[in-house]
Parts: sequence; structure tokens; C-alpha cells
Amino acid sequence: MRAAVPANTRLVAEECGVAGIWMPPGALGSEAARLAFFALYALQHRGQESAGLASGDGTRVRVLKRMGLVGQAFAEPDLEELIGNVAMGHTRYSTTGSSNIENAQPMVVHDPDLGSLAVGHNGNLINARDLRDRLRDEGVVFETSSDTEVLLKVIQRARGASWDARLREALPLLLGAWSLVLVTPRAVYAARDPLGVRPLVLGRHGTAHVVASETCALDTIGATFVREIQAGEVLRIDDGGLTIVSETPAERRALCVFEFVYLAAASSKMGGVSMYAARERMGEILADEHPADADVVIPVPDSAIPSAIGFARRSGIEFREGLIKNRYIGRTFIQPSQELREHNVALKYNTLDDVLDGKRVVVVDDSIVRGSTSGPIVKLLRRAGAREVHMRICSPPIQHPCYFGVDMARRAELIAAHKTVEEIRAYVGADSLGYLSLDGLVRATGGTTRDFCSACFTGDYPIPVQLELSKSALEVR
Repeated sequence: MRAAVPANTRLVAEECGVAGIWMPPGALGSEAARLAFFALYALQHRGQESAGLASGDGTRVRVLKRMGLVGQAFAEPDLEELIGNVAMGHTRYSTTGSSNIENAQPMVVHDPDLGSLAVGHNGNLINARDLRDRLRDEGVVFETSSDTEVLLKVIQRARGASWDARLREALPLLLGAWSLVLVTPRAVYAARDPLGVRPLVLGRHGTAHVVASETCALDTIGATFVREIQAGEVLRIDDGGLTIVSETPAERRALCVFEFVYLAAASSKMGGVSMYAARERMGEILADEHPADADVVIPVPDSAIPSAIGFARRSGIEFREGLIKNRYIGRTFIQPSQELREHNVALKYNTLDDVLDGKRVVVVDDSIVRGSTSGPIVKLLRRAGAREVHMRICSPPIQHPCYFGVDMARRAELIAAHKTVEEIRAYVGADSLGYLSLDGLVRATGGTTRDFCSACFTGDYPIPVQLELSKSALEVR
């Protein structure tokens, strides 16, 4: 049976992915850029809006960026232009700034004293508007509506006779979340905010050093994991090796716990913890907290697959695939017509009727944001013959927006901010609904509540938030 969930209804938006490569001087042609390109492939799940690459050859920085997926954005002739022994890449989902090429990254400044600096940013600055207004009062001209340009201009205008000095002065002025990869003609910098909200890791590929958002990017290019970039650390990689430019960690850590739920690739590790294993444990704990009398357990692919396996194993209910995802949705610039959208044409999932017909089904998903995806999923399962549909969610109810790099929606749009669990169940049309508790989620990660930012569930932000900064808040006027 054809599914009835429209394309592009995933409502917890991915963030951004960054990667950086340093190779010994004398590296041939575009080898560094080529490694950065393939590292971005592994980080495509973190953003599908635009992709960009930058390279440094000891004299200048070249930047190439385009809208679309990594594989759509670049071809072999493009890589051949990006010569040099340093390179970085960025794949973007916008959380601040419109979806256009001007806001794509890397962004670059050309300083008369220090030369060029390009940056790729994963995260979100909650004081971007204040910083931009201050700089505009000083005569700085902005060309984009992205907080990354604000960040870059703050670094450029800081005092210091080196990029090291300017980074030491500028980064403490930034509030929010940032994992940065920056390149000059000769060096790669990696920087992480004092709370460590967004992930960033260091690896080794032969004689090359690699920085990336996740360990899955290291695996893809054959690099070995060395360590995580620490919260508050600024690291420079150049001819002199690895140099810690500064260390300013906060008193606590606040890694985004939603990385474990959905954002990170299942093949990645964070803090030595396998995302796949953590998600299996989420499913097991969810089965303990919200058991169901059912015939089959199915996941909403792909991120909920490990959790559904864990739920099935703990509950003793058979695991089956009842939804098959069309993996080419999102890989085209051709949008469905209004008629197709209104008729809810099957663009994202197909159902397996022989698995679902006449069965009591537990469907495991990672989250419910607005509820606009869960309802159609329940309907299509019933159309496929499911006798009962029991929804199990591997995260607590999302009641608060994220200000640190995940485009979750405003609070008014979050269904759990205004409805009880029973009201949500009725809204999506499920026979029962159960959410994983925050304690269960944290236990599944092997950490403690002090290790994570869980503000989207609790409203307890690691940095005081006074302003809801929309994606359009920095629009150039």
C-alpha cells in the first residue's frame, strides 16, 4: 500500500556539519579538499540545504559553495581548483539566516594585516543580533542574514597581531553554541564553545590531521579517532603540529542530548558512547516504562530503527519493518504540485501490508514536534490494515524551542507545550502513546543530567535566553 505522508515533513531540522583537513606542506593538488569533500558526504545528515568547501595553498584561500546536497554541489573539476594542503567543508541546515547562497558556508573575510580567514559553523549565537547592531554602529557592513557572518566579523575586528590572539579575544564575546572549523592559507583551527553544546572531534589520516563534527566522517575517509575537541578549546593545526591556543571550559558541560536521540549518525560515537547502542538502550527502557500488548514492533525509519530493535528485544514482541522509506525524497529540487500535496500522495513511505494487516502494532519514533507527521503515519498504518496502533517515542515531550542550533519550531508550534499526553494521543489518532522519560533518556546515554543540555524538554537553558531569535531576525534591511 502506498503511504500518505508528504515529502519534507521531518520537523526537527538537522543542524550543520563541519570538517577540516591539514596535510603536510607539499601535499599534491587538491588532496586536502578531496578528503574534506568525502568527510562532508558522511555528514550529509546534518544538513541538506547547501554545501561548501575552502582550501588554502600557503598564499590564498579559495572558497566554493553551492545550494543542494554535497553530491549535487560539486564535480571533479571543482575539486581540481581547490588546491592546497589545508581545506575545510560545511554542509548547512539554516537555523539563523535565510536559505540562499549568500548565507551558505564557508564564509570568508580578507583582513589587510592577517590575510584570509574562512569559517564553517555548527550552532547558533543567541546574542548575534546585539553583536551585529554594535558592529553596524561602528560602521561594519553586513551582506548576509547569518549569525556566522556576525561571528566572523567579531573575530576580524578583535585586537591582536595574529589569528590566535583575535580568537582568544573574540570567542568569549559569543553566547550560545558553536563548533567551528576555520582555515587560513596555512592553518586549520578548531574551536568549541565552553559548554560543548555541539560535537567536534579530532582524527588522524596518515600524516594528515582531520577535524569533523562526528566520528562517522573519520570512518568514511579512513581516519582514526584521536580525541574530542574539548569544550572551550581552540586548537591550531599547522606546520608546527597541534597547538592549543586557549582553553576556557565552563563549570558544567551541556552537550545537546538530542544528538543521541536523532541528530548524530547511528554509526558515530560521542564521549566514547555508540549512538546505535544508546538508541537501543532507549528502546529497552521505553519498553519498561510503557509496555504494550501488541503483535509487532516497527520503526519510523531511519533514526528510530535501533530504538525499535531495543523495544522489541526487551518486550519480546517481534520486530518487523512496516514502513519502507523512499530514500530519494529530498534529493530533487522539483517540488510536488499543490494538488499532490493536498492529496497527501505517497512520497516518503511505503507500507508493508502483509506485516501490518490485522496486527496490533507498536510504532517507535524518535520524537513528536508539531504532531503533523505522527498523525499521517498513524492513518497510513490503519489504511494498511493495522488493528491497533501504539506510538512509543524515544524522547520526552518537546515543550521548549532550541536556541542552540536545532530548528525545532517556536513554542507556539510545539504540540507538547499546549497539550497533555492524552490530548496528543487523541490528536494523532493512536490507541496509546508513551514517551521515554528524561531520566530514562539520560540513563541510556550512560551520562548524567549535568552532562547535557535538555532544555527542549525542561526549559532549563544552560545559558539564560531572553529572546526568541527567528531565522529571519538578522535579515538585511
